[in-house]
Amino acid sequence: MSVALWVVVPYIALTIFIVGHVWRWRADQFGWTTRTTQVLESRLLRLGSPLFHLGAFAAIGGHVLGLLVPKSWTAAIGVDEHLYHLVSVGAGTVAGLMVVAGLGLLLARRLTRPRVRRTTTTADKVLFAVLTVVILLGLSATIGKNLLGGGYDYRATIAVWFRGVLTFRPDPALMADVPLVFQLHALSAWLLAAIWPFTRLVHVWSAPIAYLWRPYVVYRRRLVPAGAGK
Repeated sequence: MSVALWVVVPYIALTIFIVGHVWRWRADQFGWTTRTTQVLESRLLRLGSPLFHLGAFAAIGGHVLGLLVPKSWTAAIGVDEHLYHLVSVGAGTVAGLMVVAGLGLLLARRLTRPRVRRTTTTADKVLFAVLTVVILLGLSATIGKNLLGGGYDYRATIAVWFRGVLTFRPDPALMADVPLVFQLHALSAWLLAAIWPFTRLVHVWSAPIAYLWRPYVVYRRRLVPAGAGK
């Protein structure tokens, strides 16, 4: 069971993630979009979307730092465990609450606005359900264990196991004694990775990053000669 959960499941999810994206790009480039509904309702979207996206970016950044950067690296630049814990818990809590608030507004918008609700596909419903589980489990781990509880040093177990998965040297024994909420969060995250290519999340890879360095678009007024159109 340990090998199935912490070795087989991650590699199945990663395989589906990669192959699914290749298939989606080759078979459904026209659907490679978020299918925006801004024209149907904008008030809740203007508030919920920035909250969700900014919180998600912060949470992803925290996960990258916590899972991919070894403890020895942060210690080498003078960041001890206590300082890392304070920053991680504080920033993680704020980011998590932003994501929950943003997702809550976006879900409420889809449930209470009939025109928006009619555009919601089955893939959207599955995505929103999985996202909700991943986010709530992550927030429960951050607040329940690391903020209000005794704390848990996931960098000594989960982070080492995750880096082992990416380098094809997974050690399932590292996950044996990990608190249940962290285990469920990890498994739900793999599920999210597996459904990613088949949902609107593919728009992440089409973010207009080139806007940061492309030349300005200059608009000029077209002067109409006097008397034209009369």
